[in-house]
Amino acid sequence: MSPQPQAAVGAPLSRVDGRLKVTGKATYAAEHDIDGVVHAVVVDSRIGRGRITGIDTRAALAQPGVLKVISHLNAPKLAYRGNPESYDPPGNKQLRVFQNDRVLFHGQPIAVVVATTLEVAQHAADLVKVRYDAEQSSTDMSSAPAVETVNYARGDADKALASAPVRLDATYQQARTHHNAMELHATIARWDGDKLTLWDKSQWPKGTQKDLAAVFGIPNDSVRVIAPFVGGAFGNSMRAWPHITISALAARETGRPVKLMLTRKQTYFGTGFRPSYEYRVRLGSDRRGRVTAMVQNLKAETSTYENFTEGVLHAGQMLYKAPHVRQDYRTVPLDVNTPVWMRGPGFATAAFAIESAMDELAHELGIDPIELRQRNEPEEDPSSQLPFSTRRLRECYTTGAREFGWHRRDPRPRSTRDGDWLIGTGIAVGTYDVLRTGAQARVRLNADGTALVEAATSDMGPGTYTSQTQIAADALGLAMRNVTFRLGDSTMPPTPPHGGSQTMINVGSAVQDGCDKLRKQAIKLAVEDEDSPLYGADGDAIVVRAGRLHLERNPARGESYRQLLARNNRTHLEVLGSWTPGEARHSMYTYGAIFAEVAVDARLGLVRVRRMLGVFDAGRIISPKLADSQALGGMVGGIGAALLEHTATDHRDGRIVNADLANYLVPVNADIPDLRGIYLDGGEDLEADPIGVKGLGEIVYIGVAPAIANAVFHATGRRVRELPITAEALL
Repeated sequence: MSPQPQAAVGAPLSRVDGRLKVTGKATYAAEHDIDGVVHAVVVDSRIGRGRITGIDTRAALAQPGVLKVISHLNAPKLAYRGNPESYDPPGNKQLRVFQNDRVLFHGQPIAVVVATTLEVAQHAADLVKVRYDAEQSSTDMSSAPAVETVNYARGDADKALASAPVRLDATYQQARTHHNAMELHATIARWDGDKLTLWDKSQWPKGTQKDLAAVFGIPNDSVRVIAPFVGGAFGNSMRAWPHITISALAARETGRPVKLMLTRKQTYFGTGFRPSYEYRVRLGSDRRGRVTAMVQNLKAETSTYENFTEGVLHAGQMLYKAPHVRQDYRTVPLDVNTPVWMRGPGFATAAFAIESAMDELAHELGIDPIELRQRNEPEEDPSSQLPFSTRRLRECYTTGAREFGWHRRDPRPRSTRDGDWLIGTGIAVGTYDVLRTGAQARVRLNADGTALVEAATSDMGPGTYTSQTQIAADALGLAMRNVTFRLGDSTMPPTPPHGGSQTMINVGSAVQDGCDKLRKQAIKLAVEDEDSPLYGADGDAIVVRAGRLHLERNPARGESYRQLLARNNRTHLEVLGSWTPGEARHSMYTYGAIFAEVAVDARLGLVRVRRMLGVFDAGRIISPKLADSQALGGMVGGIGAALLEHTATDHRDGRIVNADLANYLVPVNADIPDLRGIYLDGGEDLEADPIGVKGLGEIVYIGVAPAIANAVFHATGRRVRELPITAEALL
């Protein structure tokens, strides 16, 4: 079969939805214009644990424009029947809003005020008086018991560690961090009889649909979720948080469409976060740096009503070829709301501990940090004994070292200065799963020669609209301007959640399949049509360019889609594309090597990142321009995790004391240096999926924080094992 020409894929194209976003015409969850909408404001608990003994709503209800105040005292019992298809960890018991008098964490939603205007609802919510029987809350992971969760072992790690000539034992701590996307969480809910429509900030419209159907005990197809644009999420919108249920409940109880938008403060306890971790690493090696044993003991916070876990163990099992590995991963139930996935979930946490430990081992042995990693590079996945589909870390090292100028590095800590600034460089490795779950996409070719492609995925910023349009345009042989990709509606064909770097893999493969099928359908129609210039031709010899079908070796013989459909009296052609991955015969991961240079003020302890380079083995790159956007954004986020981001909790009652963007610090322009991403050429991974991609959004974040931490050590000679790295730790 003649290969279809590639004009859009691989080209650095601008976002197809860019103009909508920069002109304010992109419609986010709270911006949909719904007739008759009223406003809801949540009343939050002011204690961290206990019972509600009374709620006085008289002053609130007396305000003109207040329609209703709903709490456990007057809310109907909801089905909460459980959702076997939920993306939540198994065995969870999600927070059941307004179903009893229990308070499980500070900020828990305990009532909602519905009024005709937002201002009235806000004022009335302040007038609701709540009485509590408070109990002592537990929010400090260091003083709470842990529960056994996950274990892994190969070989005899304890024996190998005890006999190792060189041993390292270090504990790394990472603070709780919050996503803080630009768009606040918001939902508009409307009932039409027994049908519920939600305009929501969702990374998974199909998941939110199923979750709300389960909560209200109605069929899945009775719920429609619409989310055409998401203003950032990073994992925080992959669950249906309580405010979504509250908006739907308020709409049903008032008989009016209800808009509910959380405040910035409420996102800190109304939605999830990356949990805090304590991660102990013990390494054993020979004197040449070959790691023989690795023991990892992890503790992470979770809520008392759900046991949140994530894939934090995988990297420690497969990144290096240690023959003896033991891991135990325990969660600590606390009186907090449930954590959730955050960019690079699990793997970013593991990278900080493992890559810092490897840097410590390199320093102890006097071996270059890159050379140490090279000596421990496995030939196959040591956790599964499967061959790697692609693993080009050695090339990441050599490319990065050359481009970064690693050879100029003086290995001695605290050896390089620039006036009052101590200069250091560091490297760290990142890896992330290739998540293959399958997807579907509907493809329609119209009589005017334009195409419409639809899938129920989302786009929180990586450029899904654009990258899927590129795939479709090339597969159909159309110009980008003649292809429209639609997403963000649960009535569209099903897809996995938009997170975990799985959208391009799964949705892209389904789009490719659908467009290939449709193009072949059009070719078949042409070769069987006696009036077509292509009648009787070999269909495998036909390609499509600019909407015109023709023989690859004889471009003059052909016709356009438009001519073909018009002559055959077709208004359109339509197919359903799909992709279901087969059994994995290879170990499939993305990889990256991050190089960082920092300057540390010798007197003040201030850390400034001067430059950073990431080199990535991420499979085929569909859109270089979008890839750069992801890489730069991931590095910025990693700088925040390394140096700034930290949630502070008052352990007396569980109150988050910096629940705003004035006190929860994130990087700004002045914090960001020269950043650069390199993507290895020729790295398509056809073992992973039909289009050869591996995903990019997570890997560009993973490894950034440990690279900075290792550079700080090189600059100062002081090892900081706790994130974020503050000036106090360096003084």
